[in-house]
Amino acid sequence: MGMDAEVFAMSKMSKAYFMKGVLVIAMVAMFVADASDTNDVFSPCLDAKVRREDGFTFAIAFSDKQSFIQDNSPQLSPCDGRLDLTNKGAPVAVFRPKVDEISLLTLNSSTFDPAKTGGYMVAFAGQKYAARSLPIMFADNSHTITSFTLVLEFQRGTLQNLFWKSYGCDACSGKGVCLNNQDCAVPNTVCQNNGGIACNIGIQLAFSGTDKNLNVLNSWYEVKNLRQYSLYGLFSNLRDSIVGPYEKLF
Repeated sequence: MGMDAEVFAMSKMSKAYFMKGVLVIAMVAMFVADASDTNDVFSPCLDAKVRREDGFTFAIAFSDKQSFIQDNSPQLSPCDGRLDLTNKGAPVAVFRPKVDEISLLTLNSSTFDPAKTGGYMVAFAGQKYAARSLPIMFADNSHTITSFTLVLEFQRGTLQNLFWKSYGCDACSGKGVCLNNQDCAVPNTVCQNNGGIACNIGIQLAFSGTDKNLNVLNSWYEVKNLRQYSLYGLFSNLRDSIVGPYEKLF
């Protein structure tokens, strides 16, 4: 997948232009709908109304915290040109998970240097009904936080909010450093010494609310009920494949 210097001219993109015009650092579940997917909206900067089992496209932008604020105005989506993320070279990761399935998204830190992107990320989707998360720190000059949970909340199939959830440091279990008493992190020196693999970022994704047929989306409640240890165990094999080679260094 080629990379382009232009990042965020996304407000009115077609699918083809979006694929060519955005610096995409990661993509999950390629933009090919299966038989059960009725959603034909593929740009995170367009509105979609979805049902369970549809694919849903959203994105995560990376920059410094101030880049996501415009003159103390209400929260703007990264699709909004007033943020001027294009000239700031902010990378974006695009995902298309299946609605109401628990997913683990992985950001490969060998593709970009987390410590040099500004250290904050915002999840977003939509145009007229634009929704975005609050900026959340994922890296500073010393550490990279490697585990996150993101909840997408829908009402009648339209995205309303995106929430970052924290479970504290109990899941670090010797594989990382507890940062600010709430996040599992890896020292950046470990990333630099080992090709970045140890600082890959995992995002557990879940859904809440209702789809366009008023079916309740349950995956967030499932995540919540699994509790921290079980949830991490659910993805243990994949997680170990990401950080396993460097566990002894943590």
